[in-house]
Amino acid sequence: MQGPVIAALYRHPVKGFSPEILQSAELIAGKAFPCDRLFAVEDGPSGFDISAPRHISKMRFAVLARSARLARLGTHYEADTGVFCVTLPDDAKHEFNLLELSGREAFAAFLADYLTPDFKGRLNVLQTVGDHRFMDHHSGDISILNLASLRALSDQLGQDISPLRFRMNIHLDGLEAWSEDALQPGARFQLGAAELEVVSPTRRCKATHANPVTGDYDLDLVPELRRHFDRVTLGFYARVIKSGTVSVCDDFRVGDAQVSDD
Repeated sequence: MQGPVIAALYRHPVKGFSPEILQSAELIAGKAFPCDRLFAVEDGPSGFDISAPRHISKMRFAVLARSARLARLGTHYEADTGVFCVTLPDDAKHEFNLLELSGREAFAAFLADYLTPDFKGRLNVLQTVGDHRFMDHHSGDISILNLASLRALSDQLGQDISPLRFRMNIHLDGLEAWSEDALQPGARFQLGAAELEVVSPTRRCKATHANPVTGDYDLDLVPELRRHFDRVTLGFYARVIKSGTVSVCDDFRVGDAQVSDD
């Protein structure tokens, strides 16, 4: 019987906006998931200092925890050119070069019109520098979801819950539900050719209440997690210890042995 494997890989080039599915990714020791959260849209001054970038609360940015309507925008980022394509619900398309100040300003102006009145401050598109990323966690470079745990929650609610609500980089399948709880901070594991280390469980927020298809708040997942499982965490953060390529269908192993599903 096949053991646990990578079921899907995702990046989110602009914090708060739609994910992009990948078949493989090159993980680098000490660095975040490739092309993930390179940009963020601040709602008024967030305190971001490009000369000394640091972690800032997601609530200072345009994110799904503050506006479900962000999910109605289909997006795609061309890393080679910096062009960010935004598709509206009516299929109208707009392109912005986020590597250029004029493109970031144009994107901010577009969002200010589209998102009124969800955000009150002056929207400004920020570009990260160096190894800094606009992550929700101050030291969690990569986010990982156990699909079996999500299915356990879906079963309790009597409906399928899209894993895209959780905005994780790596989805694992073939594990037991909640088996990730046995991975304490500092525990090491293999994914494909890379080695990673557990940082902490992922605390969930209102962003998961947003339907990734309709762009509406339609399910109070955090209260449901607490009610059915006495917890508000789902998934975990990790950091890369040893560089390597990871691909869909690659094995997930803890220590010297592959984690089994029985």
